[in-house]
Amino acid sequence: MIDTHCHLYAEQFEKDIHQVLDRAAKAGVSHIFMPAINYDSLPKMDRLSHPDIELHKLAGIHPTDINEGTTTTEEELLDYCQQDDIVGVGETGLDYYWSDDYKSEQQKSLRLHCRVAKQVQKPVILHNRESTEDLLQIIKEEQNGSLKGIWHCFNGSVEEGKRAIDLGLELGIGGVMTFKNADVDDSVAQLPIDNMMLETDAPYLAPEPKRGKRNEPSFVKHVAQRLADVQELDLDEIIATTDKNALELFGVTSS
Repeated sequence: MIDTHCHLYAEQFEKDIHQVLDRAAKAGVSHIFMPAINYDSLPKMDRLSHPDIELHKLAGIHPTDINEGTTTTEEELLDYCQQDDIVGVGETGLDYYWSDDYKSEQQKSLRLHCRVAKQVQKPVILHNRESTEDLLQIIKEEQNGSLKGIWHCFNGSVEEGKRAIDLGLELGIGGVMTFKNADVDDSVAQLPIDNMMLETDAPYLAPEPKRGKRNEPSFVKHVAQRLADVQELDLDEIIATTDKNALELFGVTSS
């Protein structure tokens, strides 16, 4: 299994990161992709390793960090993202949940990340909270046929999911899809598995039956099982398809 969105470098993992990675490997996790919150995330990623899991770095500025005054330039972001060990751009996106005072700044940052993603030809990772219409409109305007990426933590309707796919995006399926009161599973059931990949967003949004606990990459198996249930497919097929989707999107080969 592949966890396409995990913040392994977060402080919640500082005391037991080795055990967390051992549990992930035992659960069958082979790759973990680590989107950045800001540039300070990168040296923390560099300190992580595991003999049985390939860890991959991304670079970018989270929209809630934009709210806190974090800034970057296109040149600076490009310098990071064109490095060979950076496999994607982000996470970026829009978040109107905590505050809508910084919509303009977040939108400018999202467009900057999209421009860089097109230049380096690497996928952009999109955070979306109470901002779906603006997010999809910006992706539509920035799409020149080469922009690719993931709607991380997909929580939209069937129509919104189809719009995202038509715009060249893949859908990151995580813990929210397992929540009984979220209705995301109804949407996911009607969307194509060929445009989906698994994620945890650990340490956040632990799936059922671990909801309320610290999330970790080994819990991606619960997301995979729920996705198999709603898609009415075998678990092995879900894992094989989502693994293939992730490796192709990021241009990574599996060892």
